Amino acid sequence: MSMADQIFIKMCKDILENGTSTEGEKVRPRWDDGTPAYTIKQFGVVNRYDLSKEFPLLTLRKTALKSATDEMLWIWQQKSNNINQLNSHIWDQWANGDGSIGKAYGYQMSVKHQYKEGLMDQVDRVIYDLKHNPFSRRIMTNIYVHQDLHEMNLYPCAYSMTFNVTQKPGNDKLTLNGILNQRSQDILAANNWNVVQYSVLMHMLAQSCDMQVGELVHVIADAHIYDRHIPIIKELIERETYEAPTFWLNPEIKDFYEFTRHDVRVEQYQTGPQIENIPIAI
Repeated sequence: MSMADQIFIKMCKDILENGTSTEGEKVRPRWDDGTPAYTIKQFGVVNRYDLSKEFPLLTLRKTALKSATDEMLWIWQQKSNNINQLNSHIWDQWANGDGSIGKAYGYQMSVKHQYKEGLMDQVDRVIYDLKHNPFSRRIMTNIYVHQDLHEMNLYPCAYSMTFNVTQKPGNDKLTLNGILNQRSQDILAANNWNVVQYSVLMHMLAQSCDMQVGELVHVIADAHIYDRHIPIIKELIERETYEAPTFWLNPEIKDFYEFTRHDVRVEQYQTGPQIENIPIAI
């Protein structure tokens, strides 16, 4: 069993057994038929993934590595808020007629501010500091910008990354660690998807800055399982598990802005059957 499977199964069991229900409360999300989408939720879930030991792809079911990477690069590399620049249809329901999701996600990454001797956006500032001030305790991004929320078609769920660099004894290369902060997460639909995205980001940034990858810590304020997902989750966590796959990142690329979704792959990735047509609450 992979470590990712162990973490996921333990988290799901804890939510199901010890979480609190929102049934009967005034909730915002709705199902396609208009009925309220209630959840069982757990507050303050913290999961740790040692990326130096394993790449955290679930084997209980397949997570599409290249599609997850593509969406991460759409936000962090292209700094886009237009779905026409994305190679999937995940964001279609939040886009307007021109394809824009408003001042959300990639838009916030593209906003420049004064730093050092010039203007930088948040991603360039992270890369600059990792290369020039690696032991700074101020290397972070934040896309939950209150003055722009009214112009976002979807408030950011995963909204902040904090990077921290350590020096392991006897190792010449520095180690890149990160904390992903998430205000809310649909565990079935998005948990491993987000973990995979930010694990790829960590690998890409580490390679771009001549570091080795360390830990990804995932903090979820509201970790929830939707009512219509409960039977799916119960079946999923009882499945057979397999060993973690081997992750490959194109070693020839040293510039973060040159990576594409084709520069990642996994080998020996064995999984259970895919879950089709997961209902999504809006």
